[in-house]
Amino acid sequence: MLPKTIPAWSASKTVFRWGRAVIKSLSGRNEQCGEFPLPLKFLARKSVSYVQGTLHPNGDLKSCLLQSLASGDHALKSLFCCAVLLSACFAQSPAPSGGKTKVLWQKLEASIQQVDQHLDGVMGVAIEDLNTGDHFFLHEDEVFAQASSIKITVLANLYLQAQQGKLKLTDLYTVRVSDLVADSYIMNGLTPGVTRVTLRDLATMMVAVSDNSATNVLIDRVGMPNVNAMLDSLGLTHTRLRRKMMDLEAAKQGRENISTPHEMMTLLDAIYKGKLLNKEQTDDFFKVLSTNKDSWIPRDLPADLKIANKPGELEAVRNDSGIVFVEGRPYVICVMTAFLRNERDGEEAISKISLETWRMFDRLSRATEYGRVVSPGNGSR
Repeated sequence: MLPKTIPAWSASKTVFRWGRAVIKSLSGRNEQCGEFPLPLKFLARKSVSYVQGTLHPNGDLKSCLLQSLASGDHALKSLFCCAVLLSACFAQSPAPSGGKTKVLWQKLEASIQQVDQHLDGVMGVAIEDLNTGDHFFLHEDEVFAQASSIKITVLANLYLQAQQGKLKLTDLYTVRVSDLVADSYIMNGLTPGVTRVTLRDLATMMVAVSDNSATNVLIDRVGMPNVNAMLDSLGLTHTRLRRKMMDLEAAKQGRENISTPHEMMTLLDAIYKGKLLNKEQTDDFFKVLSTNKDSWIPRDLPADLKIANKPGELEAVRNDSGIVFVEGRPYVICVMTAFLRNERDGEEAISKISLETWRMFDRLSRATEYGRVVSPGNGSR
């Protein structure tokens, strides 16, 4: 047997290419393909196996085929005819292209660009398909003040330290007057010196109602340097926790809590994919983060859709970052705005982008590779 100098995939591709050339030279009528009775996969394997064993030392498949056919090699003739028929049949059923999905992304981009053009302010966006890694970016590396969206980093470090055994989510905290600050809708209603809550309870308050006192207690518990060290370990050098909530003096000095759309997307991606926390901690992290809240990503989306997000607001600033758990097609969405002339416009911009993004992912989650959307109750038409 002569040396196998061309791999199977190369040989089969060449045989099929020659087969297509032969068919093109014929009348163009190949109705027999639809009636071809032999097992196609079996023939394809046999064709490749045979050709591999009969190639010339120099790997010249063309010479091999011509010489073998001219010399009356009936086995090779038969296999070559099979390859010809196979190539014709396969040519009738081309594989679907990813171009249709690309068009959907382009339309989403156009919609977001339109929202951005009509917003009197600055906006950054990062969207990622957690299945494929496909993404859309707009001013993704611009640094934005995070307001309460920075609480995602505090929550992540709380769960990381619980995983490391440095604390327990069930550890108890007794409410103290000295810990209470403004915009603490639950903590300010509790009885200092008497009421005791767990660290996980504080985390739920921090996420659900953005309780600033609960957040500050957690920052003290985990330590601001530890939060930033965690971010450094993930390469998130532009995401910083630099002050507690309601620390106006620190804000005046420029010590703002900051991130970028790209880095917040990267953090959520890392947590979702288990790069930071184990499965148990990851699941509970997203359970807490998906606590129902008044925010802009979910505003126009279905009420039963799981969304793990954290909005943030300051004067002239509106942000919202999270993961939308569309079944079979989850995605990250981070929208940040600044220099807003009208803050409500910023909120509406986030909701519009969220809705357009969900519409695309919802269709992708229910569609075949050819673009037919299959929904409950669809007929056979």
